[in-house]
Amino acid sequence: MFSSVKPYENQQYSALKKECQQKKVLFEDPLFPANEDSLFYKSQRLQGVQWKRPKEICEDPRLFVDGISSHDLHQGQVGNCWFVAASSSLASRESLWQKVIPDWKGQEWNPEKPENYAGIFHFNFWRFGEWVDVVIDDRLPTIHNSLIYCHSNAPNEMWCALLEKAYAKLAGCYEALDGGNTADALVDFTGGVSEDYELSEGDLVADETKRNAFFERVLKVHNRGGLISCSIKATSAADMEARLACGLVKGHAYAVTDVRKVRLGQGLLAFFKSEKLDMIRMRNPWGEKEWNGAWSDSSEEWQKVSKSEREKLGVTVEDDGEFWMTFEDFCKYYTDIIMCRLINTSYLSVHKTWEEAVLRGSWTKNEDPMRNRSGGCVNNKNTFLQNPQYVFDVKKVEDEVMICLQQKSKKTSRREGKGENLAIGFDIHQVELNRRYRMHTIQVKVASSIYINSRSVFLKTDLKEGRYVIIPTTFEPGNTGEFLLRVFTDVPSDCRELTLDEPPHTCWTGMCGYPQLVSQVHVISASGLKEQDSQGGADPYVIISCEGSTVRSPVLKNSLAPTFDVKGIFYRKKPGEPICVQIWNQNVMKDEFMGQVLLPGDPNDLQQQHSLQLQDKSSKKTNTFPGHVILKLTTSNILTNI
Repeated sequence: MFSSVKPYENQQYSALKKECQQKKVLFEDPLFPANEDSLFYKSQRLQGVQWKRPKEICEDPRLFVDGISSHDLHQGQVGNCWFVAASSSLASRESLWQKVIPDWKGQEWNPEKPENYAGIFHFNFWRFGEWVDVVIDDRLPTIHNSLIYCHSNAPNEMWCALLEKAYAKLAGCYEALDGGNTADALVDFTGGVSEDYELSEGDLVADETKRNAFFERVLKVHNRGGLISCSIKATSAADMEARLACGLVKGHAYAVTDVRKVRLGQGLLAFFKSEKLDMIRMRNPWGEKEWNGAWSDSSEEWQKVSKSEREKLGVTVEDDGEFWMTFEDFCKYYTDIIMCRLINTSYLSVHKTWEEAVLRGSWTKNEDPMRNRSGGCVNNKNTFLQNPQYVFDVKKVEDEVMICLQQKSKKTSRREGKGENLAIGFDIHQVELNRRYRMHTIQVKVASSIYINSRSVFLKTDLKEGRYVIIPTTFEPGNTGEFLLRVFTDVPSDCRELTLDEPPHTCWTGMCGYPQLVSQVHVISASGLKEQDSQGGADPYVIISCEGSTVRSPVLKNSLAPTFDVKGIFYRKKPGEPICVQIWNQNVMKDEFMGQVLLPGDPNDLQQQHSLQLQDKSSKKTNTFPGHVILKLTTSNILTNI
């Protein structure tokens, strides 16, 4: 995942540090200078800001004081609790923060060799499909000698302030971090995919079965190294920062720092009874204002838990902003949860391994409908199919598929007034098993994401074996921008963009001919098939063939009336040659022919459904086989009609 890290703006950390050490000067970043442009993109919002190096702020600066912890961080004077919550989650995962803060020991202050200090640091972030290494100098904005943005409990601990500065550089300025999105930061720290879930929609409080299932889902993300954040939605500006009677604060992004089943009772009897409670631990980035309900730090409920179990859970009575609550209370009070999944693509793992396809694309506007790639959502029926199209295969009988669509961040464009995200989403359509060219008629939609003006949209769905096309779109037609499409499947999906509208003309076209017709065959089902085995059943499959090209359906076990629901598309150079649809029975030794039909593929066929008697392989129509096949046939002499 971190094998290749690209220097941001081509700034090489090692070379810059070495140059400063040789010249015996402290680094000053020309790309993110210590001035107002690095603070604001609209207007000056803070007076009296002074940029100071850590040595000017405190006597003994350190990257870390007594290690790194989710307790380290506090929000500053900009509305970036979302970033602090994400950083708190990051701090709880050693394997992750050591990747975001590379070679932290080498970056740490060394009092014994002060001449080695060059005032330069670097941090790694995942942006738009690649890891970037962001270099910064150590000059930090202060007022009255105090850090004005993210800072630590310990006045001489600097990792969170420096991390925030690097992230602000990536965003364009500190103000660009105001009102950001926790999900985006979690993805930028991990390269994972984030899933937003509205707790109120799932009826989790009233339905214990649903709540238990959702807890297992959250627990699984946590146990596999994912990062989680949650919040209580503020419905108005006046509602922001409102503190509820239970101690929770609206509009704040809380970091989830632990999820587990807590054993109740004392001694061996409790151990063998194994009574457990679903619990979750949160942290408020303000570092105070804790939950005061059941299972809060000093509540009597903790007497139900053994001392050793309490110590293992790290229960304290400090007002440090971190607290436990039952998952039932969590679902009752919180409205939103963000889970950032770390997608395991390593084959050397005991957990499920995913195959990932990563594709970059763009929505571009063109007056020519055949070249326009910004058609808007499916509401715009005349232009929807003008969007980019991506085909992929599900090769198992059924497979869980995860898809993430991410638009390129527009934060650095805020000075030009272009910083808002587009409303984006995508649809998934099941298509012919042999489709190689773009869709020109809307086919069966099997799944779709929501449309939202967030940086990314995520969908997890189960799909049966077959070929599918993803159509990523902006909600409105004519919007332009770049995007990243990530598709995760159990086995390789061969995901790729469909760029051609029809078969290309080549140097062989004059000799071999060019298609004159396009036909789509949809074999829906069969009925009344002949019994093939001693138990009175059959294992049928269908083969559609035309001019040497074939499409074969999956085998349907033990059925004399199978529903195939399989499609094939054929570009035909020989209109007089029929399309052949054959049904076969799968056997261990040799498959058995069960009958066929021949289709002329007349251009006048317009999605007419036919029920046709199965024939043998001879040309005599009187030689029939038991059973009928139900199908639809569409043929056109315009190759871009299907």
